[in-house]
Amino acid sequence: MQRGEFSSRLAFIFAASGSAVGLGNIWGFPTNAAENGGAAFVLIYLILAFLLAYPAMMAELIIGRHTRSNMVSALQSISPGQAAKTVGKLVGIGGMVTAGLILSFYSIVAGWMLAFMLEPLTTVLGLADISQWLTDFSLVRNIGFAAVFVLLTVFIISAGVEQGIEKWSSRLMPSLFLLMGGLILYVLTQEGAMEGLRHYLVPDFSQITNPKLIVSAMGQAFFSMSLGVGTMLVYGSYIRADENLPVVGALVTLTDTSVAFLAGLLVLPAIFVAQNLGVTIYAESGALIAGPDLIFQVLPALFEGMGATGLLVGFAFFVLMSIAAVTSSISMLEVPVSYAVEAHQINRHKATWLVGLLVFGISTIICLNFESLFGFVITMTTERAQPLLSMMLCIFAGWIFYRNSILQELKSGSPDVEQGLFWKIWPVYVKFFCPALILLTFAQGFMA
Repeated sequence: MQRGEFSSRLAFIFAASGSAVGLGNIWGFPTNAAENGGAAFVLIYLILAFLLAYPAMMAELIIGRHTRSNMVSALQSISPGQAAKTVGKLVGIGGMVTAGLILSFYSIVAGWMLAFMLEPLTTVLGLADISQWLTDFSLVRNIGFAAVFVLLTVFIISAGVEQGIEKWSSRLMPSLFLLMGGLILYVLTQEGAMEGLRHYLVPDFSQITNPKLIVSAMGQAFFSMSLGVGTMLVYGSYIRADENLPVVGALVTLTDTSVAFLAGLLVLPAIFVAQNLGVTIYAESGALIAGPDLIFQVLPALFEGMGATGLLVGFAFFVLMSIAAVTSSISMLEVPVSYAVEAHQINRHKATWLVGLLVFGISTIICLNFESLFGFVITMTTERAQPLLSMMLCIFAGWIFYRNSILQELKSGSPDVEQGLFWKIWPVYVKFFCPALILLTFAQGFMA
């Protein structure tokens, strides 16, 4: 069976960066920075993105390209003994289940983005009741827009690697950068923006040794790369053999951190512009409002305060958020779909629809039990399962996968890699430091 393949380095970078760039980057990173010492957090985040997330991502890319298969088959094929093969199968299935669960809650949040994106259009058309319904929290709206978002993701994935993932990532990622650039320029001209900029860019170095800041930055660097669930492993399996993997991985890391940094340049000044317009931006605890409340309360209030211009800015902002959501969701859906296609010989179109329906079914269950399940699923997947799975992938790359096989795989795209800095550091780093650092983050998460 002919496997899909990315046609060029740029196509892969767009797709992999799209996977990494998600809603967490655009609302999680800026508010994390605001709460944890501004520029001090940004500095630690950038260091940890390359110290922790980059080596862990390289483990996934190398395993993926070497095995040219889905996560379950890949980990089994590099395992020499039966015990390792069994563990590999369990880790692979765990990654698929986690990717599916992340996509289930992600579809709900992305559905809200779509609803808020349509709201300015209904306002312009004078459809006040529909506008109200689009922005009010309700079961019908939540399930309905989650369904629309899952359908959108299924439509892209069913077309395959080149016609689906590559084609749409290559369109959506440049659009995301353009929209973000335009919004940043606009927000920075508004009153109050400079205070937000100071908050974001002037470091408070007294906080740089704060364990909460370090753990928060590590978590952000780690999760924003969508590591541990096999997305980078599967995307790695579609990279051409002559690509220089360490360079490609570094470019993806650089793109991801750049988008997070740009998101801060947009969101932090926007929060203080909103305060200037009379919007409450601090929660009762004294911390800046973060997460969904920031996106669905503070920023819409800011757009409203801008009058007619605000409708256009609000529309552009939620288009941006929807693009970020789609580029991440297609990579998550690809993880179980690639397994169904390769391990069970199910037609790609059929596999995509089956997995999509399953994801939507779980989204519906979460919507029906929102209070008890929404936060629980997020915590269990992003804070518990992802670090453990990523640690296991580092262990597979460092301890189980033959070192010579790794070297030969890297040499196919970079013949002199053995003399370079990457090969002198990475094998030892991924073997000892990555699992230890990930375990430390994981333990701190329980103590926090």
